[in-house]
Amino acid sequence: MQLVCPVCGTKNRVAPEKLHFEVACGKCGADILPAAPMALGDAAFARFIAGTELPVMVDFWAAWCGPCKSMAPNFQRVAQELPLVRFVKVDTDAAPLASSKYAIRSIPSLLLFEGGVESARVAGAMPARELKAWVQSHVSPGAPR
Repeated sequence: MQLVCPVCGTKNRVAPEKLHFEVACGKCGADILPAAPMALGDAAFARFIAGTELPVMVDFWAAWCGPCKSMAPNFQRVAQELPLVRFVKVDTDAAPLASSKYAIRSIPSLLLFEGGVESARVAGAMPARELKAWVQSHVSPGAPR
């Protein structure tokens, strides 16, 4: 399975049976499966989405957005509960290219990617239980969870 390091952008090949353990990047040594959301900007976002074979849940947010701030702990909690889904945060002010490419019109906007392609989207803050159920209901059957 291919996973992209959120720190240096290197593609790493990881055996599926190793996905439940801490996995270090072969180039920089960073944890490539952190149990917390990873912040990505324009430079790393496209490569990360395209090169990661696990489902990727993306929170498009902004620092000035009240609902974004209130949902952040819920996003963090669900990231810990679903270790085989990669959780990413993209600051819309700092990443205008990604925000434009995916036509982000309201925040928070949550996009789920599988195989580098957007497979589901929802806008608005939600409680952790609802967010977890939404992610699980939209991850393709047979995808690692």
